[in-house]
Amino acid sequence: MAYLWTPPAELVEKSNLTAFLRATGQPDYDALAAKADADPAWLMQEVFRFCGVRFYRPIEQMMDVSRGQPWARWCIGGTTNIVLNCIDKHRGTAVWDQTFLVWEGEDKREQRKLTYSEFASEVGRLAGGLRKLGIGKGDVVAIYMPNLPETFVAFFAILKIGAIVMPLFSGFGPDPIRSRLNHGDAKAVITANATWRRGVPARLKSVLDEALGNAASVEHVIVVDRGGLDIDAPMQAGRDHWWHEITREGDDVPTAEMEAEDPAVLLYTSGTTGEPNGCVWTHISFIGSMVTRDMIICGDVKPSDLFFFFSDMGWMVGAMCACIPSFAGGRLLVAEGTPDYPDTGRFWRLIAEHKVTYLGVSPTIVRGMMRYGDEVEKYDLSSLRMTTSGGEAWTEMPWKWFFEHVCKSRMPIINISGGTEVGGCIFTGTSNHPMNPCSFSRPALGVGADIVDMSGNRVGDGEVGELVLRHASIGLTKSLWKADQRYLDSYWNTIPGIWVHGDFAMRGHDGLYYILGRSDDTIKVSGKRVGPAELEGVLTATGKVAEAAAFSVPHPVKGSAIVCACVPMAGTQDSDSLSEELSQALVRGMGASYRPEEVLLVDDLPKTRNMKIMRRVLRAVFEDRDPGDLSYLANPEAVEHFRRSLTASRSG
Repeated sequence: MAYLWTPPAELVEKSNLTAFLRATGQPDYDALAAKADADPAWLMQEVFRFCGVRFYRPIEQMMDVSRGQPWARWCIGGTTNIVLNCIDKHRGTAVWDQTFLVWEGEDKREQRKLTYSEFASEVGRLAGGLRKLGIGKGDVVAIYMPNLPETFVAFFAILKIGAIVMPLFSGFGPDPIRSRLNHGDAKAVITANATWRRGVPARLKSVLDEALGNAASVEHVIVVDRGGLDIDAPMQAGRDHWWHEITREGDDVPTAEMEAEDPAVLLYTSGTTGEPNGCVWTHISFIGSMVTRDMIICGDVKPSDLFFFFSDMGWMVGAMCACIPSFAGGRLLVAEGTPDYPDTGRFWRLIAEHKVTYLGVSPTIVRGMMRYGDEVEKYDLSSLRMTTSGGEAWTEMPWKWFFEHVCKSRMPIINISGGTEVGGCIFTGTSNHPMNPCSFSRPALGVGADIVDMSGNRVGDGEVGELVLRHASIGLTKSLWKADQRYLDSYWNTIPGIWVHGDFAMRGHDGLYYILGRSDDTIKVSGKRVGPAELEGVLTATGKVAEAAAFSVPHPVKGSAIVCACVPMAGTQDSDSLSEELSQALVRGMGASYRPEEVLLVDDLPKTRNMKIMRRVLRAVFEDRDPGDLSYLANPEAVEHFRRSLTASRSG
């Protein structure tokens, strides 16, 4: 079988995966995976032993599925804390005085370094300050922050006192912030007055203030003063507190001993209907899945690594950046701003100057940097030993460009895919397996991954099917926040007893695995997922639109872009100015990342007989593809109306 890259023997010999195979007595990955799928509890016992996962009180039972697979519980009787495993365990070791976090502002003259000891002290002071505000176990605290050292301090400080972290994307507008704060009953929010974005101060506190106009549960706002920015951020007496003041008064507190399955992170991701899905990670689920099983064992993260993945705390990668290098005893590089400002080579310069060894990318970042041609060749990237990618499906051209220009055709791309709801990987790359463009090496360990038809039968090699999980794994969300039935309906009831993930996938004839895109209507722009209903709600809230349908189409840089089809209210002028007004409404309501590629004004939207808008049909017509069988539509004439509107828009 021909492969574009085959692992050299020395890399395989020194990999963490090879050491784990030897520790478990398994001859190869496929044998290990078969045993793990047959006995997931055995796998996790071995993962905890190999990686040294810490508990205050030992586990009495590893896995309990007495209520059924959707409600599986892990590490019964055990108590732990993410902070115990990522920060506290290093106390008294050689790691304690080594650098953990390296930060660079958008202006490279701003730099900070924190050792583990210094970082833990910052975490302790903020934890003490939060406790003095009356925040404690089970309270939800949101983080609406840019990439600052304080962002990661906040992440661990919240967990240290047993509260629940709610990460929010720093580019959100007021509407999505408000909906998440209300849905999660957040008691406090940690933010900054502003941040730098492409040389311009970008407001955060004032955006949050607008969201808080109708978020009654929020009692406290903690504000980091991002120095050097001339931003007016009025402080509300009794509610708002400067970070430097509450940390100055905060005394370190012991790390809270939590039940292993106590909620730790409430991270929202959007489905195709209604309100966002609140995914719940516990103190053991993320450590046991993404951190140890997926990235340390399969991804080969080592204590000597400097880990860099340019991302926002509001995405799953934010938690990865916090927990993976700290658990391993390695280092983390954090950069404020964007990859290509103040100069187009910034991303490569960060890697070269800081000597990054483990680089994470999304295909969106790669496509964006490809625009600048071979500029990457000006930078010495020889410090890199490993790369990883996630967030969306690759296409071949950017994958090959990254492999040739950044990996220099010598190191692997540990391609990973899972999702917020899974808390880890479904498919993963490894340093022990060969690669072809866009491929994954194998299904992740112990998750029961399979590719099936809609009857649940496995499809053959080369056939496209639904990506599913045949049983629960430790990382899966613990239901959805306040939505048990929606959890079942979203994932477990499409094919009864099987988790349907919503991706199309295939096992190739080369023995490798491929993800081919979403099989549902969820929109993903630049790695960030959003449900169409959330976008459509902003459009209809203008009062100018009777109905709206949002869907995604391929985009050469973002991966996908948003297109909106809107039915104007009666009497509303049908004009280009309305399209622009609706586009601006999305930017104001959701943030600049959600600016639509096009807003089309139409007479009607195609619907099924039970009045479900068929976004799939709109997408096909927009892409000039056959929309397929339309016999199930209540109003098939709407398809032709949309086609005429599209033709008029393109000819204009």
